[in-house]
Amino acid sequence: MSRAARLLGLMQALRRRRRAVAAADLAAELGVSLRTIYRDIVTLVAEGAPIEGAAGLGYRLREGFFLPPLMLTEDEADAVLLGLRLVAQRVDAELALAADEAFAKIAAILPPAVEDAAAASALIAGSPAGAGAPPHLAALREAMRGEHKVRLRYVDATGKGSERVVWPIAIGFFIAAEVLAAWCELRGDFRHFRLDRIAAATSLPDRLPKRRRVLLAEWRAQSNLDD
Repeated sequence: MSRAARLLGLMQALRRRRRAVAAADLAAELGVSLRTIYRDIVTLVAEGAPIEGAAGLGYRLREGFFLPPLMLTEDEADAVLLGLRLVAQRVDAELALAADEAFAKIAAILPPAVEDAAAASALIAGSPAGAGAPPHLAALREAMRGEHKVRLRYVDATGKGSERVVWPIAIGFFIAAEVLAAWCELRGDFRHFRLDRIAAATSLPDRLPKRRRVLLAEWRAQSNLDD
């Protein structure tokens, strides 16, 4: 492993963690000596990397720091760019534009060889029949971002309609449908709602009684998604 690749690997290892990590753990992950980790930390700090900590206490990146993308392999470029193409086909106009802009930014920083390979990629993002932005996605995303309750008019598989006030948590994108996970006040439990069966979605001024990330953790635990 080159020194540049090792330093990048060390920054990536720190970026993946929210808490301080011991130098010994970093050394084991990167396959280098403890002395090398200490030396590389000093080098990175000297170059301006906002690393906090000390030998024996562990190291972490200061909150708010984002490592700019420095390099991508051809496989990584294929994966990222294909993912952005797929996203742009299944979301609302605002998010599709964000995907297109992210695509352009990533393509602009690729090394020439990888950029050429990405431009000639054999991976094509086709749009399935009937695919497109699901109804009410933009409104639901905005409500989740602001942590507001939502009033839904929902039609189930039998055609029966109901009105619910829900606490939106997450939206899952599956092959057959997009599904909203939410706490339903009517049922007093977590429920799932297909976006194509939502007749109306209105964001309410009421804030969620709990932070959305707390609700998300509770939903994941109840759904056994953390196993």
